Amino acid sequence: MDDFLGRSASPLDEEFWSALDRTVVETAKGLLTARRFLPLCGPLGAGVQVAPVDRPVRTERTEDGFTFAEGRTYVELPQLTEDFWILWRDVEAAKREGLPLDLHAAHMAAQALCRREDRMGFYGVKRLGVEGLLSVGGTNVLDRGDWSAGESAFTDIAAGMAVLQQKGRIGRITLVLSQDLFVQLHRIQPGTGLTEIERIRSLLEGRLFQTPVLQPGTALLLCPQPQYMDLVVGQDIRTAYAEQLDLNHRFRILETACPRIKSPDAVVVYRSAQ
Repeated sequence: MDDFLGRSASPLDEEFWSALDRTVVETAKGLLTARRFLPLCGPLGAGVQVAPVDRPVRTERTEDGFTFAEGRTYVELPQLTEDFWILWRDVEAAKREGLPLDLHAAHMAAQALCRREDRMGFYGVKRLGVEGLLSVGGTNVLDRGDWSAGESAFTDIAAGMAVLQQKGRIGRITLVLSQDLFVQLHRIQPGTGLTEIERIRSLLEGRLFQTPVLQPGTALLLCPQPQYMDLVVGQDIRTAYAEQLDLNHRFRILETACPRIKSPDAVVVYRSAQ
């Protein structure tokens, strides 16, 4: 089933692969942000290379006996990869001497891959024609006030929710922040005994995320329902055996995935007014 990963031809045993898979999966679960709120479509399989992207208005038209869909485009699912090495002596020491297997390189490679997936989800990949939540055209843009003082953040987010409702984008509204804005919201609101972030979390029923992938001063509010947006996954994150060189082992963590934003107006991007 997963023969393309090259594991069966590797000199490494099942115990090694189990430990490696645990490291990669646990790293991904702890770091990926966009997957925590974007609906997943898939995994569809390693061989799936393209996915349709439908706009809100899509019709079928027939001309000269050919019927085709208008308002539909297709996007290629790019392959995201990150390579790393594990020294053969470390493998043998863990096997023969009972020493802990050092999988630091696998952890760091998985971390890099997760950052790459999140950057694609938010900023897209222009040269590949992949649109992200912050790069796609047609989003709602609102000016934001100073979120380090007063009730500006709460007021701006409430205004963004109203915009989404006016556009008919109803569902679980989610806020995603850069780390600097996330920190700014951890202050007590006078007369309430609550931090600003507690009030906002209550307003959003807890759907608030922060990620180091976003540039400083970045905030976006969105309605991540599957009819508006999702993340298409062909091959989910797996580790392949790439080669053995000078007795050392090279691995490749890979996935195929692409954000699919069908209704850009289900996103509110906040622009600093300062």
